[in-house]
Amino acid sequence: MNIELREEFAPENPIGSFSEEIDIPKDYIPSEDEPYMNPTQLAYFRRKLLAWRGELVSQLGINLHQMREESAREVDFLDQSTRETDTALKICSQDRALRMIEEIDAALDRIDSKTYGYCEETEEEIGIRRLEARPTATLSLEAQSWLERGKRYERRIFAGEKTP
Repeated sequence: MNIELREEFAPENPIGSFSEEIDIPKDYIPSEDEPYMNPTQLAYFRRKLLAWRGELVSQLGINLHQMREESAREVDFLDQSTRETDTALKICSQDRALRMIEEIDAALDRIDSKTYGYCEETEEEIGIRRLEARPTATLSLEAQSWLERGKRYERRIFAGEKTP
């Protein structure tokens, strides 16, 4: 998987391929009082997602460099298990970061297609507060609750529990 910043999403172009160039103040925070997913809000979330993506890509590079340096060092037999454990933890962290980058890229694509901020199941507004907390959200709180309840129900059935 290529984790480099795609050209259209490079930090120098904070609104990527989004057609309208919008200059928003750095201290801008979306409000429930303005029209939902207006161009300013979309630019704000694009900027937020790109910043987050940039941090993840940077951290991936740092971790990769550290793992390369550590693997080049000779260690004694007693330190080898500690190093293997540290490497396994870093690999798990790298995997989580790669999955998050994929979610961020999907959110950026939704901004471009003007579907960002709307629930994939119900097509209702996800809400500014939820998107502030989780900018990659694809479900409204209600749809997420239904999904989680369904998963709990399935786990109970597979575990052989009696259901009401």
